[in-house]
Amino acid sequence: MILGKNRDMIVPASHRVGGMIVGCQAWNFNRATVLEAIEKTAQTGAKVIEFFPGQRIGGEAGEGRLGPGISDSALNLVKECLAKQGVQAVAFGVTGFSKDEVANRNTFEFAKKLGIGTITCEPDPEALNTLDKLIAEYDIKVAIHNHPRTNNPNYKYWDPKYVLSLVKDHDKRLGACADTGHWVRSGIKPVEAIRLLKGRVISLHLKDLDKFALNGADNPFGTGVSDIPGILKELKAQKFDGVLSIEYENNWEKSIPEIAQCVGYIRGWAEK
Repeated sequence: MILGKNRDMIVPASHRVGGMIVGCQAWNFNRATVLEAIEKTAQTGAKVIEFFPGQRIGGEAGEGRLGPGISDSALNLVKECLAKQGVQAVAFGVTGFSKDEVANRNTFEFAKKLGIGTITCEPDPEALNTLDKLIAEYDIKVAIHNHPRTNNPNYKYWDPKYVLSLVKDHDKRLGACADTGHWVRSGIKPVEAIRLLKGRVISLHLKDLDKFALNGADNPFGTGVSDIPGILKELKAQKFDGVLSIEYENNWEKSIPEIAQCVGYIRGWAEK
């Protein structure tokens, strides 16, 4: 049974840039509460937000944390703040998925309650068949995220070829969350990875790093080595219309002007 139209399809044109759903990853504001992160997102000029699991909600919710199991009162508090700030929740992650269908379903139910159309994750590979079932039932997309390459041979999500090998025979709504900064930290050129994953790029965590190194730092778009113009050109060629979350892991306490610069960069690109 399909529970409803995919939420990505009902994001209004006013919340899109160049056809893409462009906004902020709440991780940019991980030292703040959820309510503060929504407000800060609005201050950057973005209209959408990707929440992450476990962020303290704040306000009347006190120490309550965002994620499956959230109380109705806390959920309403988040919804009220979103409406007040003119911000729409469109994605949630990075979370995990196991072979436990019941636990996985709880995450999908949580996403449905917030009108979220994309769940970002780093799942147990053996969970994918279960995810196919839930994706079909809820019509919510699932995007596999990549962290940087490590010395752990068991961690493979840094490699876009591996991600493609996992998803290629599954539901088309199961694909990649392209974290461009972590690709750069792994020595991978983001444009080449996005081209490899054509048709399977569900969402992005867009970063522009200052160097191809594990300790590379986030820069405003267009000032680093990630080739943001090339990434945007390739996304346009692929007719990408999913979630593009700006993720800025730098200058944590005073990053709003720099994130706003990133929002403005994409808007300027879209107007050319």
